[in-house]
Amino acid sequence: MTGTTSEKAFILGIDGVPWNLLREWSEAGELPNFQRLFEEGAAGALESTVPPTTPLAWPSIATGKWADKHGIYGFHALESNYTHSMYTGDDRKQPALWDILSPAVVGNVPMTYPTDEIDGTMISGMMSPDIDEGFTHPPELRSTIQKKIPEYRIGLDWYEYADDHDDFISDIDGLLAARRELMNLLASERDWRLFFFVYTAPDRLQHLIWDRTVILDHYRKLDDVVGEAMSYAEDEDATLYVVSDHGFGPISKFVHLNTLLAEQGFLTRKNNDGARGPLAKAGVTKTTVLDALDRLGITPDTLVRHLPKSVIDGVAEQIPGEHGLYDVDFEETVAFAHDPSQIFVNDVERFEDGTVPQAEVETVKQDVMSALSQVTDPETGKRVLDLHDGSELFPNDPSAPDLVAVGRGEYEEKTKISDEAFAPAGTKAASHRSEGVFLAWGQDVTPGSSPRDASVVDVVPTVLYDVGEPIPKAADGRILEEIFAGETSDTTEPVGKKSYEIAATDSASETSDEEFDEVEDRLRGLGYLE
Repeated sequence: MTGTTSEKAFILGIDGVPWNLLREWSEAGELPNFQRLFEEGAAGALESTVPPTTPLAWPSIATGKWADKHGIYGFHALESNYTHSMYTGDDRKQPALWDILSPAVVGNVPMTYPTDEIDGTMISGMMSPDIDEGFTHPPELRSTIQKKIPEYRIGLDWYEYADDHDDFISDIDGLLAARRELMNLLASERDWRLFFFVYTAPDRLQHLIWDRTVILDHYRKLDDVVGEAMSYAEDEDATLYVVSDHGFGPISKFVHLNTLLAEQGFLTRKNNDGARGPLAKAGVTKTTVLDALDRLGITPDTLVRHLPKSVIDGVAEQIPGEHGLYDVDFEETVAFAHDPSQIFVNDVERFEDGTVPQAEVETVKQDVMSALSQVTDPETGKRVLDLHDGSELFPNDPSAPDLVAVGRGEYEEKTKISDEAFAPAGTKAASHRSEGVFLAWGQDVTPGSSPRDASVVDVVPTVLYDVGEPIPKAADGRILEEIFAGETSDTTEPVGKKSYEIAATDSASETSDEEFDEVEDRLRGLGYLE
């Protein structure tokens, strides 16, 4: 038994809010509703996943488990033939909160396309291909959204606004406003025991514009959203949780992992022989081809919609470039990077053109870790990468990445095979950091309390404890009991645990999902995405 009384939970997810900025501005009175959460509830940093990325962190928040259990390691899965396939909600192997607490309202949570047939309502979020089949459950909700919120969109691409920050800010505000309309629509018209809704706009904004004045203005709009969420939670006697999947900070340089691996002798680029040779001498690369097509108004999306995959794959194989998929000679490669932090040893039992016997994988892994961890920026002398052993991060999954490389400070890791290992970050002003945000507010929460060493996998056990439900047996996180008022369970006694099932996926969405995988794979093959 717990000493809590709440039976409902309202989880407000805000993608990419850094703990340091939110604490500073809340304590200064710039964000009055956030300030109330700090003073009247619990507040602290929330440690993200390694690497601190959206596709790993949100499934970990939703399931209470690390990637080696929930099964989603990034935006793209790596196949044995070195091709990529898009991760979707179908790849999640563990039940999420909405499979446990019902009825549930789930809105715009990343990596939830196609939607599940949950007891309640679901609108998929980031990585949905379009507002089509699989976007909502029940299916008829899609037309309701299109009718009542015609300006609703899944997201926007910040890099398209590199030369027009004013338009970008305006469109970000529109994205946030439409998302807010949807939250209010769902909160006012749907019954729920769990309400889980995510805003991704701050992440998009901060990638392009790392300016305190602009960010604070956006956070003031988010503060208004928090005020509305507080009202909904209070009306339902629910505990409000505000969580961010990772933090944010400025970047100045990209570090090309595959280039470093090539320089260290672990990776071999394809020779420019055959058709690649004359093209390379003529200065024809994937980048120059795409730039020329863009000037003609032909986008990569246009190509993938009108050309067979075999044609695009064949062209991508023949045109030289810097792509980690098509420009690596895997038959001569020992280790390579993928999506973008993961490093794999080219294991003969794992990959079609593997070169490393199973008995030597651990030795190669340690050699790569040693080499890359010592890389410094020639201009500053600073170490640029933190290396993590995949078997320690992901002990329950033998197919997990062998290593994870994360840029330190203002360095961000990439997978390009460039002539130079370092490149200016260009229009990308900022990127992810490990410290996100955890806030809790409600009748069971001790005012002014702080969680100790909280991580993204602690959200599910804490929420379920608060509403009096057993936590999943395979949960990796702990209950943040220190934030709750009154009598709590004796930590020497076992906490109630239970096995839960994952809700089924609407079979009607399967075709859309496969088409989305194919489109994404073709885009990457063209070099449009790294």
